Amino acid sequence: MAFLMGLADDAFNTQPLLKLVTQIICSLILVYSGIHIRLFENLLLNYGLTVFWIIGMMNSFNLLDNMDGITGIITVVISGLFIAVSVSLKSTNSYITIFSICLLGSVVGFLVYNFHPSKMYMGDSGSQFIGFFLAAIGIEVCWNNGLPFGLYHGELENITLVLLVFLLPIVDTTTVFVNRIARGNSPFIGGKDHTTHHLFFRGITEKRIAMLYLLISVIACFLAYNLIFSFTYNLLYLALIFIVIVFLFLYLNTIIKKRT
Repeated sequence: MAFLMGLADDAFNTQPLLKLVTQIICSLILVYSGIHIRLFENLLLNYGLTVFWIIGMMNSFNLLDNMDGITGIITVVISGLFIAVSVSLKSTNSYITIFSICLLGSVVGFLVYNFHPSKMYMGDSGSQFIGFFLAAIGIEVCWNNGLPFGLYHGELENITLVLLVFLLPIVDTTTVFVNRIARGNSPFIGGKDHTTHHLFFRGITEKRIAMLYLLISVIACFLAYNLIFSFTYNLLYLALIFIVIVFLFLYLNTIIKKRT
């Protein structure tokens, strides 16, 4: 459904309300199937957060698909982390490993044609599907991490895992929304004001921006993996510091004017 909605948007430029309704339906289907965030004792709060999370990630990955290779690179790194965690935990949810391998393989093949200068574009059909897929798997690997395996260290660890693994989509979307609202513009109308665009305006080439985002993603997922299997509070604090540094670097780059 996420793919078909994105395909329709690519072909017919569908209304935002229709996209939102479809995203809500996708989220509710996931909740009905038993996959939902287990952060609160109140089930309705968990359901509501799950719907918000799925919608947020579907739109975040869609927004992030604004420069050659960016969404594909981040997808490969996150999928690789999901595979590593699932295999290391010998998870009974084998679908996590299988689906993540399938996604990783398909996106690697796609990146050959999507890396700058691109010959093929992901479009909404690809980014919406990827956002939904990674958000759904992220519920089990990040939000609910450790619950079935005795590795649970508290809500702060799981929230930190979410912020690490999905760091760049979250930072980019947050930055874009904050800046557009501050300028009095609608946050839902597109423009060349993403974190990637501002780096490009600084004179950094698209290939180097892609490599920078790859490096950030690899470091973030490396920290996330170690946070799951080698938890210490020092590592948790290091991860939080890394998150803040990346956010400030990318956000401040969008508001500090370049000297002429």
